[in-house]
Amino acid sequence: MGEVVNLRLKRKAKNREEAADKAAENRVQFGRSKTEKELTSALNDKAGKSLDDHKRED
Repeated sequence: MGEVVNLRLKRKAKNREEAADKAAENRVQFGRSKTEKELTSALNDKAGKSLDDHKRED
């Protein structure tokens, strides 16, 4: 006779594994270091200031 398997535990283990896989994908896709975030922020600030400097006043 085969081994008895608790389907509820198997389902929960499968869900945990899928969640871990999705988390790993999200870390690759959305994860950025603090330095990268600061660099992006600085570049955006510089671009905004440059744009403001070139505005003509009516």
